Amino acid sequence: MKTVSNRRPRLAQGVIDELKRQIGAGTLSSGAQLPTEPQLERQFSVSRTVVREAIAELRAAGLVTPIQGKGMFVMDTASRTSVTLTPIELESVPQTLELIEFRMGVEVEAAGIAAYRRSASQEEAIRLAHQEMARKIDAGDPTVEIDFLFHRAIAAATNNRYFAEALDRYGQRSIPRGQFPTLPDAGSRTYLTGVLAEHERVLDAISDQDPEMARVAMRDHLVASQKRYRRLAR
Repeated sequence: MKTVSNRRPRLAQGVIDELKRQIGAGTLSSGAQLPTEPQLERQFSVSRTVVREAIAELRAAGLVTPIQGKGMFVMDTASRTSVTLTPIELESVPQTLELIEFRMGVEVEAAGIAAYRRSASQEEAIRLAHQEMARKIDAGDPTVEIDFLFHRAIAAATNNRYFAEALDRYGQRSIPRGQFPTLPDAGSRTYLTGVLAEHERVLDAISDQDPEMARVAMRDHLVASQKRYRRLAR
């Protein structure tokens, strides 16, 4: 097991380095669509897990972004802006990373349990929250509250009150971008559409009653957030 876990980051780094090279050289130009996960698996002879780790890292670096229903695309050069945080925001980065880590411990399993335990009405509540977030993005309205309600609806669908109580303890503060108003991505339609696509994967897995895929989708969603805010601490 130790050999596998040590090898995976090296494999992912090889994918990251090559895709960064192609983006830098213009082979993958701004706005270009990345190959699909199966295509990248074949191209680099790696597993889907390795591909997803590499994509998460590229997204955290602001190089690529998902577009709902279409795939992963290279970010426009103009969108790759440097970020200057306020002193208060800088001080909150470590706490934000700790909270994301805590959420991974709770919400990954909550998604899995919700996939096999949710009722029809609970699934509908998750779906309605997802649809409302899509509406707010289209309208340019704030999305932190509805983002939290999407995660809260998943916790409720476990039918285990402790999952919901864990999220209620932090409320909307658990959605990181609400704590970083100066971040360009905080209200970016491109970024928020990417978040919505990640939510959709979680929703689809819960709807399909696929616990393992629900866990994978939720973990991928939170890891992408973790990597992004870890970059701010550097």
